[in-house]
Amino acid sequence: MYLGNHMTNKAYTNILPFLIPTLILALCIALLLAIIPKGELHLLLCQPHTPFLNAVVPIFSDLVDWLPYLVVVLLLFYRAGWTTFLASNLLLSTLIVQPIKHLINAPRPLTWFAENMPDVALPLVDGVKMNLWLSFPSGHTTTFFVLFFSISIILCAENIRGKNILSLLCFLLATFGAYTRIYLSQHFALDVFAGILIASFSTILLYYFLALKTKNTLFWAWNLQKLKK
Repeated sequence: MYLGNHMTNKAYTNILPFLIPTLILALCIALLLAIIPKGELHLLLCQPHTPFLNAVVPIFSDLVDWLPYLVVVLLLFYRAGWTTFLASNLLLSTLIVQPIKHLINAPRPLTWFAENMPDVALPLVDGVKMNLWLSFPSGHTTTFFVLFFSISIILCAENIRGKNILSLLCFLLATFGAYTRIYLSQHFALDVFAGILIASFSTILLYYFLALKTKNTLFWAWNLQKLKK
C-alpha cells in the first residue's frame, strides 16, 4: 500500500492507535498541572531515584540524539515516501520548538528551584550535564513523540501484523522518553506537555498533507534497493 494513492479514505484510522493514548496522557498531565503547583509536581514526578533508573534513564534520554536519523536512513531502504514523512516531521517540529525556546527562555528546574525553592535539593544523576535555561518546551519530548508517532503511523499504514500492539509499544517508549526529561530534572511537566502537543500537531499535519496531496506512487515505492537492479 502506498500512502499517496489508496490510503486517503482510511488515513485517519492509522493515527488512532497512538493518538488515543496520547490524548489520555495529555489530559492526565493537564489535570496535574491544574491542581498541583509547579515545584511540588516536579518533585512528585522525579522521585524516587534508584540505581537502576539512574543507569538506564540517561542512556534512553540520549537516544534522540541519533536514533531518529538512523531510522530516516533505514527507511530509504524501504520507501522514500516514509523517509520524507519522518524527515519533514523532525524538521517541522524543530522549527516550531526552537523559536519558542529562545523567545521564552524559561529556566530549567535546577535554575528555577535555586531561585524559588532554594532549600530543596533536586535528586540528580551523576555524570549528567545539567542545562540551566531554554526549558519550554521540551525538545527531547517532541522528538521522542515525533519519532514513535511516525513509526506507529507507518506500521498501521503498511498493515504490519500486530500493528496495534506495536503502536502501543511505540506510545510507551515515547512516554518513557518524555519522562526521562523530568526524572533528570532537565524539564518540568509543563515542558513535556507542550512537547507532546507540538509533536502530535506536527505529525498529524504532515501525515494528512502527504496522504491527501501526494499522488506520485512511484515516489512512494522508490527505495535504495532499486539502485542495485
